[in-house]
Amino acid sequence: MARRILIVDDDEALGHSLRRYLSAYGFDISLAHDGEAMRVELLREKTDLVILDLVLPGDSGFDLAREIRRDSDIPIIMLTGRGEEVDRVVGLELGADDFVTKPFSSRELLARVNAVLRRTAGRPTGEETVPEEGGRIGRFLGWTIDVSRRKLLTPEGSEVRLTAGEFNVLLALMERPKRVLTREQILDCFMAGEPDVFDRSIDTRISRLRRKIEPDPKRPKFVKTEWGVGYFFDQQIEWEQ
Repeated sequence: MARRILIVDDDEALGHSLRRYLSAYGFDISLAHDGEAMRVELLREKTDLVILDLVLPGDSGFDLAREIRRDSDIPIIMLTGRGEEVDRVVGLELGADDFVTKPFSSRELLARVNAVLRRTAGRPTGEETVPEEGGRIGRFLGWTIDVSRRKLLTPEGSEVRLTAGEFNVLLALMERPKRVLTREQILDCFMAGEPDVFDRSIDTRISRLRRKIEPDPKRPKFVKTEWGVGYFFDQQIEWEQ
């Protein structure tokens, strides 16, 4: 089945040109000119990768990347005409997988697309999850993690919406509380066999996770950093079957 790529760019000529080029290499291409059209396309059909322009009418590419990452691990390649380092840093912190600076050649974009799809092969997108891991329930400071249902509940009983990748990272740390894990060890916990995965993706997921569960993400009390080593979950967990 052809991989589906959604191109979000208000430059119609560029969008149609890229659709012709990428379609010739077997991709199924859809186009959207703004955030509203992007949302419609993402709901309409499963998407394997989003090519997202930074400057758009209405919501910016940063806004839309943040929105995608709230609920999904769909790979994102951002297009920018600025080429400024700060744009790349902000984009990567929001969860972008790669950047391409305008002007670019279609061949370069194709190479980036193939590289990102290889690197993220097997990564869940949308609402997909991995197989159930038993009926374990973990509790800490009033919070509840339900492993089989893959849900995290606050002390007030509200569900925290985590992507599959964020949940996997959290579970890897919670199953080894107070123990520092390197990025490689975290990856090994749930990504064994995923080809060409890069450990810096863990930093991105940790950053997003902290924004969702920490009272103060800059001073985390749950997921902490051991500088130069890795990360650890700094609370004891009570597990029950």
